[in-house]
Amino acid sequence: MARCAIVTGAARGIGAATVRALAADGWTVVAVDRCVDDPRLPYAMGSREELEAVAGDARPGAVTPVVADATDVDALAAVVAEAEARAGGVDAVVAVAGAIAGGVPLWEMPAAEQEAVLEINLGGVIAAARAGVPALLRRPQPRSGRFVAVASTAASRGLPMLAAYCAAKAGVVGLVRALALELRGTGVTANSVSPGSTRTPILEQSARLYGLPSAEAFAAQQPIERLLEPDEVAAMIAWLAGPAGAGVTGAELPVDGGLSL
Repeated sequence: MARCAIVTGAARGIGAATVRALAADGWTVVAVDRCVDDPRLPYAMGSREELEAVAGDARPGAVTPVVADATDVDALAAVVAEAEARAGGVDAVVAVAGAIAGGVPLWEMPAAEQEAVLEINLGGVIAAARAGVPALLRRPQPRSGRFVAVASTAASRGLPMLAAYCAAKAGVVGLVRALALELRGTGVTANSVSPGSTRTPILEQSARLYGLPSAEAFAAQQPIERLLEPDEVAAMIAWLAGPAGAGVTGAELPVDGGLSL
């Protein structure tokens, strides 16, 4: 039976790339996205059409698109239960859903934007863990469950005018480290992946916040002197989810073109 993964933030960017990577590796994937704009944020979120296109690009039956809020534990629990019923169990939970806001000092940031950044970037990972880890543990021993969260170079590098985003991503790294210890001896691992400047809608919004002409302006700050592609980050996530990643837990793995150096 094919391994089953649940991926949040799946309509575009790193989430969509992760769905594609896992499906190509033979997984069945439940691709989850809210598919509606957030009134607290000044840019468009992923759409239902984008989510369905991600599913349509995979081999027939490999990807099931599901519209659900990644910050809603009850909604995710329902997604998990349906996945277990269909696939017989869940083997990986990948929390990718994210958003960005800022562009001003923290004390000037609108409270609603701050709330959204913390709720989506950190609260979404917490919700994925609360809903998903019990399903990973319901697999019989010997288990090979995987919990993977997308953090950011912002978890360890201060970014001016993005303090709330930095705080949320640092929280993701700390959460995953603690989860790894809580999962000791279960056969389930927990890791985070920290992308650098990656060609995604979040980076495009970051460029607007900084008043830059385009996201390409961020390429110069990375030693590889180019933007990362979502598929490059997804490759690390897929590696962690697979057998080769079995010996890694509690880690923050950079896929950042050297940005964190």
